[in-house]
Amino acid sequence: MASAAQKRIKSISYAKYGYLFILPFFLVYFFFQLWPLINTFILSFKGNTSDYEKFVGLDNFKILLTGKGGRSQKNISKEFIQCFKNTVILWVGNFIPQIILSLSLAVWFTDAKLKIPGKGFFKVVMYLPNIITAASVAVLFLQLCGESEPVGPVNQALSKLHLIDSPIQFIGDGDKNNVIRRGVIMFIQTWMWFGNTMIMLMSGIMGINPSLFEAASIDGASSGQTFRKITLPLLSPIMSYTLVTSMIGGLQMFDMPYLFNRSTNHKSPDNVRTVAMFILEKYNSINTGNVNAYNMGYSGAASVLLFLVTLILGIIAFFISRDKDEIAKKKQRKKIAKQNKRENKQFGGFSI
Repeated sequence: MASAAQKRIKSISYAKYGYLFILPFFLVYFFFQLWPLINTFILSFKGNTSDYEKFVGLDNFKILLTGKGGRSQKNISKEFIQCFKNTVILWVGNFIPQIILSLSLAVWFTDAKLKIPGKGFFKVVMYLPNIITAASVAVLFLQLCGESEPVGPVNQALSKLHLIDSPIQFIGDGDKNNVIRRGVIMFIQTWMWFGNTMIMLMSGIMGINPSLFEAASIDGASSGQTFRKITLPLLSPIMSYTLVTSMIGGLQMFDMPYLFNRSTNHKSPDNVRTVAMFILEKYNSINTGNVNAYNMGYSGAASVLLFLVTLILGIIAFFISRDKDEIAKKKQRKKIAKQNKRENKQFGGFSI
């Protein structure tokens, strides 16, 4: 039994001080992320040009998706759909080689059987492109693939190897070499991000119990069987995380296509314009007759559509990558709990 003095002693809680430490994060998040997101939804229901303060409902979404209206509305819809296609193509085109290369290197570096000298050096070198600014990378590849006199270093190398007869136009306004222009952007994105993906996959592989690999080796499993039966299934959570984060970044791709093309003083070719570039262009477009006439309605609607597409794809990726065994066990536990509850009610709340 506690004494009277002990009962009078009040417990001291320091939990309130924890809220003070996390308060700066929530303030920054509210002003720089949450409020802009809410304001974007508000702008998506506003008009454009001189009617930018008028509430138009879902008209902006209908115009972007269907192009109903005049010629200008059809052109805007055509631009948006083309930009969305470009965004998906550029993301898929850099994610597939990126995940294959990163997974191969992650398995290679974490294999205990391979005594690779200088692992730390190679990891640092492969991660370095991720910390270089996008502007610097754009300038680098602009010089390599550009049209400097007489031609860029890449064209010079290909010409000396007798692989091309005339210089390749990597950048410009023409409709030729569309695949090449997209390929350059995909290569740059893969080169910049494969090191980061490799580090995340390596952390996932190193988190797998080593005894599983030892048991597989004792049982005579080959490297391919170990990879398919142990590594890949247990790596699904980090693979799902990589897919979702890459999808979010890929659908919001802006800096590299914009910088790589704008650095040449050319208008960005239609085959590399992304949704983020479309949003910026419409937000900054001004009617010459009225300096306050912005197309913010189209820009806000495009942002909301991009947000919804990202959300839907993220949910789909989450459900596909769920652990089915864990879900089945959870359902079984709920079923047993409900059964025990019914039995307890049957005997007046007393279990036998």
